[in-house]
Amino acid sequence: MGFYLRAKKINIETGDTPKVLLNEKEALNFGIHAGDHIGLSWHNRKRIFASVNLTEKEIKPGQIGLFEEIWSKYPIRKDEIVEVAIVERPESVKAINKKLKGGVLNFEEIHSIIADIVSRRLGPVELSYFVASSFAQPYTPQELYYLTKSIAETGEQLKFPESKIVVDKHSVGGLAGNRTTMIVVPIVAAFGLYIPKTSSRAITSPSGTADTMEVLAPVGFSMKRIKQMVMKNKVCMIWGGGLNIAPADDLIIKVTRPLSLEPFDKMVVSIMAKKVAMGIKYLVIDMPVGLTSKIPTMAKANEIEKKFTYLGKRFGIKVHVEKILANEPVGRGVGPALESRDVLRVLQQKKNRPKDLENKALVLAGKLLEISGQVARGKGKSIAEEILISGKAWKKMQVVIKEQGGDSTIDSDSVALGGEYYRVLSSKVGKITAVDNKAIDEIARTLGAPSEKLAGIYLHKRIGQTVKKGSKLFTFYANRRERIALAKKAIEKISIFSIT
Repeated sequence: MGFYLRAKKINIETGDTPKVLLNEKEALNFGIHAGDHIGLSWHNRKRIFASVNLTEKEIKPGQIGLFEEIWSKYPIRKDEIVEVAIVERPESVKAINKKLKGGVLNFEEIHSIIADIVSRRLGPVELSYFVASSFAQPYTPQELYYLTKSIAETGEQLKFPESKIVVDKHSVGGLAGNRTTMIVVPIVAAFGLYIPKTSSRAITSPSGTADTMEVLAPVGFSMKRIKQMVMKNKVCMIWGGGLNIAPADDLIIKVTRPLSLEPFDKMVVSIMAKKVAMGIKYLVIDMPVGLTSKIPTMAKANEIEKKFTYLGKRFGIKVHVEKILANEPVGRGVGPALESRDVLRVLQQKKNRPKDLENKALVLAGKLLEISGQVARGKGKSIAEEILISGKAWKKMQVVIKEQGGDSTIDSDSVALGGEYYRVLSSKVGKITAVDNKAIDEIARTLGAPSEKLAGIYLHKRIGQTVKKGSKLFTFYANRRERIALAKKAIEKISIFSIT
């Protein structure tokens, strides 16, 4: 049995988890305490869950205050009568408790946790305990499979006819530049394979693929529109965060990021759940390995590779992991506009194109063509190169840009960069022996990337090159002079290049 209260809208946003405000005396009469979870339902509305905050004055007896997360998402009228139900301890909490004590969870237990995360039945506290629970006993391969399956199944899924060869390429990140996806995708689509590419925005880096693509065309679309684009052109390059694909993953990320918990298992599950949801059957993983990259050693890379291939087999996805030693950025530009210019220079085969970016993209595209079974082993890269040199890849990219609402006639030389710039020159003679990728990320973000798309760093030198006193090392770009000043201050403390 529940009880009934009258809705009052509160114009305050408190975060992703729905929250309500109750009169303290009335709540205690019903045995409700701060932090408890309750179920809410009203006319023609399926029950939702919210956590409780208490107040002595702002909410009168007989009222329930609804914060913006609820009334902005669900249609509810002022003073509408809401049924309130006290929620018993859910099965998901029991499952989290079991994992904290070192137990191994079955599918039903893991699915109950993920389903309750998506429905917001679990709040930040329970979610934090869930993330931390694997430290009592690390996830077994079977538990990783159950997690991936549950995360994929509790969101939207894209289904293609069995006759379609649906492929994807994904980078685990952690390396500045490295915008190979925007070259691989049009090559593979021009060959004739289906590649519905959903990408992320940057979290801690100067640009994600979605940020870089957005310089050329909009990236936010509905699932229905995505399927239309892919069935028409075999391809799209859109932002996955605007969809309801693997929604539990986005909520878990908010907890794992500040706590820095189990990043690699979380990364593997996150990537594979989204590939399952998008109907992918063949997948190439780009895994940069280096001391200043996300994955520091080849031993760790091998460990992660096993988890990718295991999950691939369980879901019927053929996975190839390309582990590449990465001591410096791929390409010359770091930041959305600078990276998009690099991509266009490769696709348009300009003389000043970054050859390292081109070569890596051809390797990855070739592997994807090969594992799809459409190209003989060892022939993929040469076929990918033919597609690129012939202009077919650029023509396919023009189709994507136009379909998504951008200017398909854009030239690499016309990509706008930040109006303010500053060239950093070498203060000594020597050879560049090392590059700090993390320093590049920090300074590029200081310049305003990725939110300021024209900001970033252009690298004039690479590892192994000699420099003279006064040689150009890199150029800062920003929208405002103040940002340039901050970056100049930053390089007094941290070094991008080691010169000996």
